[in-house]
Amino acid sequence: MAVKKSWTINHACGHISQADLSNRPADRRAGYAQWLAERDCADCWRSVQGEDTESKAEWLEKKRAAEQAEAEEWSAQYRMPPLDGTDRAVAWGTRCRHQLVSATYTALVLEGTTSEAEWAAIEDAVRPLTRAGWWLDQRDADPADLPELLEAAATSDRPTENPHF
Repeated sequence: MAVKKSWTINHACGHISQADLSNRPADRRAGYAQWLAERDCADCWRSVQGEDTESKAEWLEKKRAAEQAEAEEWSAQYRMPPLDGTDRAVAWGTRCRHQLVSATYTALVLEGTTSEAEWAAIEDAVRPLTRAGWWLDQRDADPADLPELLEAAATSDRPTENPHF
């Protein structure tokens, strides 16, 4: 007899739902069904999270707009030049630059041993990098690596791999 693929779930909130677990390995379906039963159903979970009133896309759009506003305010405050690239790349690159440089300041100055004077030199090295694509490429970089990445970018005479960013 085959392991069942459709399970009736009696959720912790009291609602009952059907779960298609065919995408899970047969030996993990029962455990997952039990895990689901220990939680509220999707509708109850969404109501607690406040997702009744807005879709995930709307939420993400609001979050991106807030991040963008914060990044632009930061760019103006620290006299960062505008980035070059497509509109989409510039917006995303501006957020990436803000997040990476801010995280680097926290890691090196606030939590590390870098002085404010040493930080000023790092900050000055950030300004010439105005290609949005460069910042997009570094978005997952470890903040502590930024000084080395800046140095490599300053001494690099390699052509850009994708000049359209």
